[in-house]
Amino acid sequence: QEQLAESGGGSVQAGGSLSLSCATSSSIYLRNCLGWFRQIPGKEREGVARIFTGGSTYYADSVKDRFSISRDMDKFTYFLQMTNLKPEDTAIYYCAAGSCVGGAWDDVAKITFWGQGTQVTVSA
Repeated sequence: QEQLAESGGGSVQAGGSLSLSCATSSSIYLRNCLGWFRQIPGKEREGVARIFTGGSTYYADSVKDRFSISRDMDKFTYFLQMTNLKPEDTAIYYCAAGSCVGGAWDDVAKITFWGQGTQVTVSA
């Protein structure tokens, strides 16, 4: 069964940096938008960043200029580099893969693949 294997995360003080990685299969990597969501308990899962199959990227306003998504085709792995972290970035982060056609990425229910989630905690 195809799946996403997520790693990284942890705890850091405000202003610090963390990185996340997500390993996939070649078919997932090549055929889907790849990205990251986050979720605070009791709140809806929200999109953070994504990279399209062609390489263009999109970021939520809340993380723009602080987070960077990238990918490594040799390893079929993609990354989220998070800098200048703020306490409000504290959440469980999930890597995801799925279609970006017709706004599908904006509907959590339409995301095809999910990582297991990893905790990111930013203290003040």
